Amino acid sequence: MEPYGPETYGELNADVYDEWHDLDPTDAVRFLGELIEDGPAGPVLELAVGTGRVTIPLAARGVDLHGVDASEAMVARMRAKPGGGRIPVTIGDMADVAPDTDARFAMVFVVFSTFFFLMTQDEQVRCFANAARRLLPGGRFVLECPMPDVGRYQRGQRVEAHHVGLDHVRLTAVRHDPVEQRLSGHHVLISDQGIRLAPAFMRYAWPAELDLMARLAGLELRGRWGGWRREPFRGEGDYVTVYEKPETPAAS
Repeated sequence: MEPYGPETYGELNADVYDEWHDLDPTDAVRFLGELIEDGPAGPVLELAVGTGRVTIPLAARGVDLHGVDASEAMVARMRAKPGGGRIPVTIGDMADVAPDTDARFAMVFVVFSTFFFLMTQDEQVRCFANAARRLLPGGRFVLECPMPDVGRYQRGQRVEAHHVGLDHVRLTAVRHDPVEQRLSGHHVLISDQGIRLAPAFMRYAWPAELDLMARLAGLELRGRWGGWRREPFRGEGDYVTVYEKPETPAAS
């Protein structure tokens, strides 16, 4: 697995990321926009801004948006898109949240399971703590998460075909470590041009574990839904969690 750092995923996947993850950002942008209107006034920060799938349309609504990403290649893709060049982005580890500024934010958010690219519990706890420190009173920390589905892995592994065409096949091959709660995998593209590997390593966490990280950081659970349309959370699939920084610190 070495060397695999915060920038590795983006540096090795930037040129195919939008093609392989063609997700409609409309519902996420609407949800986040409503949350911004309901919260304190101030700038908004996206962790792991990537190619700007959510960042660019949210900024187009007039949001004072900033980003952090470890991958220069991903950010270059964003800046090449209309509107992407106007969004200030810091190159750095998202666990540091905002390493180049003392600014405080009305909202910090991270979408599409990217929070779990922080590979240890310590890094995830550190991200929560830094997000809480950067939030204004009443500010929100928003995460889009996949519900862990460990039953998918037989003998600690899984191979799945995502696309089969006449001239190519795209697979994922994943190993599961239940002790470290870690998924170590590759997207595998087999075509007449050869074989391409795109690694993706994650450390998943259960909702209750995330709630504890939030509590340690001084954040409170505001709500959890089964998606950006505020569907009821039923403990499966992708879900959205919102934590809030109290207006006044809790008594010790």
